[in-house]
Amino acid sequence: MIQSTLVKLLLAPFSLLYGLGVSLRNAFYRFGLLKDVQFSIPIISVGNLSVGGTGKTPHIEYLIRMLKDYIQVATLSRGYMRKTRGFLDIQPENNAEEAGDEPLMFKRKFPDILVGVAESRTFGILELLKVRPKTQVILLDDAFQHLSVRVGLNILLTDYSNPFTRDYLLPSGRLREWRSAYKRADIIIVTKCPPLMDQAEKDRMIEELKPLSHQRVFFSYYEYGKPYSLYEWQKHVRLDGTHDLILLSAIAGTEYLSSYLEERSASIRPMEFEDHHYFSNYDISQLKQLHDNMEGDKKIILTTEKDAVRLELHKELLLENPLPIYILPLRVAFHFEEGPAFEQTVKDFLLSVRR
Repeated sequence: MIQSTLVKLLLAPFSLLYGLGVSLRNAFYRFGLLKDVQFSIPIISVGNLSVGGTGKTPHIEYLIRMLKDYIQVATLSRGYMRKTRGFLDIQPENNAEEAGDEPLMFKRKFPDILVGVAESRTFGILELLKVRPKTQVILLDDAFQHLSVRVGLNILLTDYSNPFTRDYLLPSGRLREWRSAYKRADIIIVTKCPPLMDQAEKDRMIEELKPLSHQRVFFSYYEYGKPYSLYEWQKHVRLDGTHDLILLSAIAGTEYLSSYLEERSASIRPMEFEDHHYFSNYDISQLKQLHDNMEGDKKIILTTEKDAVRLELHKELLLENPLPIYILPLRVAFHFEEGPAFEQTVKDFLLSVRR
């Protein structure tokens, strides 16, 4: 703890310089020196103030499931760490290196929606509308800081265990902007909440966040499904507390997932990498060695849906050296039976734009 505090103090001057740069950029937009672009189509942004780990992907998936049967939905993101450039209309046959892991996951799950990636949000939106002119709403992934596009509904996510109110600017902390930037949000969702949460904890968190009068605050958590095989989607395994697990993950923040698995496994051996890490042949060989060296008859490898998209790049190698790899699906749920209220807030926004 002392060492961590010392590091933060040493990095504080750099955080101040970073914050001044952010403030200057935001002021340029506020006073019109930099212009934002407004589109006639409704645009919903899902983002955060911190660097990763708040659950943007499952919350965008929640919105897709909510809207896709009623209106034409498109999603747009950078396609972080993809090895292509420019705008790309993602197709199911693309791979993670071409599309990025999260956009490809969206397209595979929801093949009828339009999924695009582009470094420039403005250029990407124009290209999306060329591909499908009848698009009725665009979901922007990780766009809270992208002021070049005027967003109609701004959804800000913050992690229950590390809300932005307790964080600091980069590099001493994980914040991309000053805490006060939360005022741009229309909706604040406290994510990765404990599965059980009472009204007193909700009230305490709302008091800490200090939402403005127009801001709605919601509390979400994850519901995990039954793990299914990487090779056969119809093959499942039940986590009944008797399996020895290798948790293979390259996502931001595994604490929530690990906490869930601890109660449902005999043991867990983590094999963790940086967020969006592209697994190498060496990683696969290390994974196999770790699995082979484990004792017991009920040992499996568990990974996330996002990681599975990147694992697919080694499909041939994995088929030659089959390992019991299972994918753990998840969905977002809302505490206090407020899912319908959240959905109604989104619908009210869409209806207001159409008037």
